[in-house]
Amino acid sequence: MTEIRQLIADERRELATLLKELPAEQWDAPTLCEGWRVREVVAHLTAPYRYSTPRFLLEMLRSRGRMNPMLDRMARRDAAELTAAELADCLAANANHPWKPPGGGFEGALSHDVIHGLDITVALGIDRVVPAERMRIVLGGLSEKGLKFFGVDLTGIQLRATDLDWSFGTGRVVSGPAQDLLLKVCGRAVPIPKG
Repeated sequence: MTEIRQLIADERRELATLLKELPAEQWDAPTLCEGWRVREVVAHLTAPYRYSTPRFLLEMLRSRGRMNPMLDRMARRDAAELTAAELADCLAANANHPWKPPGGGFEGALSHDVIHGLDITVALGIDRVVPAERMRIVLGGLSEKGLKFFGVDLTGIQLRATDLDWSFGTGRVVSGPAQDLLLKVCGRAVPIPKG
C-alpha cells in the first residue's frame, strides 16, 4: 500500500509542477474531457481535497443523485472561483492526501490522477510520458465494468501496448503506446493506429 501511495504522490507533484509552469492562456485551453478546459479538469482533480463528506453529500442532493451533472457543476463553479495558482497549489499541497474514489481503492486514485493528467497534457501537446510502473497499475485495473462506464465497446478487439508488456481483450489487434490505448479505453478522442 505504501508503494502505490508514493506513486500517487509522485504523480500529483509532477502534474502540479507542470501546471505551475503553464502560461496563463493555457489554463483556458480545451482538454480531452469534453467541455472542460484545463482549469475545470484541475478543479475536478482537487475537489476531493476541498470538499468535506457532508458538503459532497449536499452537492449530491442538489443534483438529485446524478453524479456526472454534479461533478460538472462543481468543476465549472470552482474553476470560476479559484485562480490557476490556487488550483495548482491545492494539487501540490495534497500530494499525500488519502482520497480514494468509492470502490476504487488507491489504484482508482492513481488512475483518476493519471487519466486526467493525460487529458491535460495530450490536449496541450505536452510530451509527458507517465512512468511505466504507474501505467502498469492503471492498465491492470481495466475491466469490462470500466469500459461500460466510459461507453467503450471493445468486442472483438485486443489492445496491445507497444511500449509495455500489456494487452487487453481478444480479437483483432490494435496496438499503440500504452497512454494512447488508455485514453481510448476511457472514451477520449485520440487517434489509434490500425492493428
